[in-house]
Amino acid sequence: MLDRLRIVLIGTSHPGNIGAVARAMHNMGLADLALVAPRCEPITAESVSRASGADHLVHAARVVDTLEEAVADCTLAVGASARSRTLPWPMLTPRELGARLPEELAGPDARVALVFGREDSGLSNAELQRCHAHVHIPTNPDFSSLNLAAAVQVLAYECRLAWLEGQPAEPPEPDQALATHAELEHYFAHLERTLVAIGFHDPATPRQLMARLRRFTLRARPERMELNILRGILSDTEKLAPPQSDAER
Repeated sequence: MLDRLRIVLIGTSHPGNIGAVARAMHNMGLADLALVAPRCEPITAESVSRASGADHLVHAARVVDTLEEAVADCTLAVGASARSRTLPWPMLTPRELGARLPEELAGPDARVALVFGREDSGLSNAELQRCHAHVHIPTNPDFSSLNLAAAVQVLAYECRLAWLEGQPAEPPEPDQALATHAELEHYFAHLERTLVAIGFHDPATPRQLMARLRRFTLRARPERMELNILRGILSDTEKLAPPQSDAER
């Protein structure tokens, strides 16, 4: 799914932003970048530097003159818009966009373009009207302007989440064997003996101490190795406990 997502940047004016977008894309597993009439030289020392290891996306970016060329083979184009428009248009949140992608990309020839505008003015009304839907990142209304790469990162992240949810679950790493009932009972006996030895527990007035410690331990479902560690701590604690008199024993 991620292979069929295209990031389209229109009229980008700073090469560093192109590099930063490439980095954001590579972070999230996207690789298809198209530049529409960039107002700067796309490949510069700064764009390569800002890409931070994703400069292969900068070098591979397709440069075209118009939005129509950039999205010609796409079955869905979504324009990122930070401004409200006079003409109502289908509007998505980034989360809704991600949830929609599996269905949109179900066909073998399906491809989705996420279109971003200029740093200073965004997308024009004419460009937005060439998109099937608009996506708006719900930022702080008192400070809503997002850096171009940050906006790409937000949408790419939601797309990656949607992709991950559709992947088969990885088999869990094999756990250590859980402690058996008998091992737990030996531990509880050892624990109570140690607590008595250090004067923390008085069997004559138990105050449900051992019952609560049992409940806590059983809820944790300790592994055998973890229980061995706890018993090792108890053994060393017993060595430091003051000797008990015959009457106390």
